[in-house]
Amino acid sequence: MSFFEAVRMAFGVIRAQKMKSFFSAVGAFVGVTFLIAVVSIVNGMDRYMKEDFAGKLFGVNTFTVRYRPQVNFGEQSIEERRALRRRPRLTEDDYLAIRDLLQGRAIIANESHDNVSVYYGTRRSRNVDASGVTESWFRIHGMEIDQGRPFSPQEVEHGANVVVIGSDIARKYFSGLDPLGRILRIENFEFRIIGVAKSQGKIFGESLDKFVVAPYTSPMKRMVNPHKIVDGISVKTDDLPSMRAAMAEVEALMRSRRHLRPGQANNFHLETADDVLDFWGKISKVLFLALPMLVGISLVVGGIVIMNIMLMAVSERTREIGVRKALGARRKDIVRQFIVEAATLSTTGALLGIVTGIILAKLVDKLSPLPASISVGWIGVGVLLGVGVGVIFGVYPANKAARLDPIAALRFE
Repeated sequence: MSFFEAVRMAFGVIRAQKMKSFFSAVGAFVGVTFLIAVVSIVNGMDRYMKEDFAGKLFGVNTFTVRYRPQVNFGEQSIEERRALRRRPRLTEDDYLAIRDLLQGRAIIANESHDNVSVYYGTRRSRNVDASGVTESWFRIHGMEIDQGRPFSPQEVEHGANVVVIGSDIARKYFSGLDPLGRILRIENFEFRIIGVAKSQGKIFGESLDKFVVAPYTSPMKRMVNPHKIVDGISVKTDDLPSMRAAMAEVEALMRSRRHLRPGQANNFHLETADDVLDFWGKISKVLFLALPMLVGISLVVGGIVIMNIMLMAVSERTREIGVRKALGARRKDIVRQFIVEAATLSTTGALLGIVTGIILAKLVDKLSPLPASISVGWIGVGVLLGVGVGVIFGVYPANKAARLDPIAALRFE
């Protein structure tokens, strides 16, 4: 009997025994659905963290000097938290020293952030992210301007009351209107809008476009930080090696400015995208290690169900097997028939699981903050798992059917 003939017979059995076939396929269906859906979410998170999150938060080939880490991972003792709070803040003088050190070799910007209320006419937006920055901040973070322009070095030097707004602010206050040149009130100060940034998208469902950015020398400095204090000093270089070299120079400069002796720990922090990516790498490793185990348990259970139902099929079809043997069917024909039947059942369940897993992944991507990215490679793994479960768990019933004595089988009632 040819392979295709065995497959045709297997589908005939599936059509004839729909309920048994359903229970046989459900184990592979559940396991592969879980595999495709969860792997798609983990893959989506992985791509998102590496390509979008880290780049938007930190910038490419960029590090930021902070007085303490902006992103903290893991447990911290009370004493560690107190030590971080006792650290001296960064100042505008620190920014000027770093700018003089790396002039011509890197782009340097300072930044300070806080949440403020923004007003236009009688309307108000609360908890708007307000930033006081230098003009080079836009280049470091790759922020493009959709309308208007960013502010100039001269406007930073003179502390001009100009502001660039995010697309959420533009939509709320100026839908259908040209926002350029209009006056926006931030807390108690008026700013003239000179630019609207292109949409930055979202991070875990949170919009990145609800912000206002003004020169750090403007009245914005009164809203975001105490006098002469900055939250961070960002440095962007052309490539990774030059970034590492600049980090070493800035660390040495800051240690000298802070009068730290050899052996004393830094009382400042150099933050890069690697801090986040290293942490995410540890999480994703655990997920990718745990995932096969969870899927494996589901597939083993599904395989046992298939094996039991196939054993029942051998018992129910004993007379049929006897007739086939009497007509000249060889042992390997019987084995092939039952293995192909089991593999067809589990592969059908796996294919349905792949479709369902893709649908679930797309729903998660559309309806939740979690991103999902479907991988063709893992779809192939799902198919192989379906075939493998059927073959492995179909061997025992197939061998049992092939060992039946044809005379005893013909007499079976």
